[in-house]
Amino acid sequence: MYDPVELAALTKKIVCNDDLRKYYRFRPSRFYGGISTADCVGCCLRCVFCWAWRVVARPEERGNFYSPEEVAGRLIGIAKKKGFSQLRISGNEPTICREHLLGVLELIPEKYAFILETNGILIGSDPTYAEELSRFPNLYVRVSLKGTCEEEFSRLTGAAPEGFLLQLKALENLTRYNVKVHPACMISFSPPENIAALRKKLTAIEPEFEDFEVEELILYPHVEERLKRLKVRYRTSHDPDSIPSEQI
Repeated sequence: MYDPVELAALTKKIVCNDDLRKYYRFRPSRFYGGISTADCVGCCLRCVFCWAWRVVARPEERGNFYSPEEVAGRLIGIAKKKGFSQLRISGNEPTICREHLLGVLELIPEKYAFILETNGILIGSDPTYAEELSRFPNLYVRVSLKGTCEEEFSRLTGAAPEGFLLQLKALENLTRYNVKVHPACMISFSPPENIAALRKKLTAIEPEFEDFEVEELILYPHVEERLKRLKVRYRTSHDPDSIPSEQI
């Protein structure tokens, strides 16, 4: 097992250089009804179901460094070309390079909604991160829970189970500072009783969190191969071409 906060610090040394950050692609995406996407390099978790595993596992070999100005410019350029009103950083964990992320957010006009997809670990470990994010009125944070409890979190990520509590703490910190936030959760490995228990925990943080966003396993060929190799069983899944509309 590993400490995800410590892994974030180690990863930062590889993928961050002052206010520069490594990215491996910029693209339009169908999710959220159409969104301009920058895929960053470097994560503090090692999820068995991760579709970007090859990038996560070798951050030193992937991507190039970009400034906040370059990232914002590319995101806005894609949005203008495609007629999108939403932007995001995805792929790995956007919060690792804090100075860079805040620099990007400062350059995004308020007419664009910026969706921050995060595992929440660093926001949960440091409430001042949530406080800084509260400065951006066009920011929406999506905290992606890796399982429904400590045991599932550890089994799916290989990290110490306490990391799950940091994910919940991120929701608390963001709510405290009035940042627009909602939880999502990977439930493909979870029995119904664990999902029900999670709903109670989330409702205790914020009643609206009871209806959290459901994430289910997408069986990209390389993901399916990896799960078979690791002998990881799952309860639900979808082919890349048949993802339910409510999960897109």
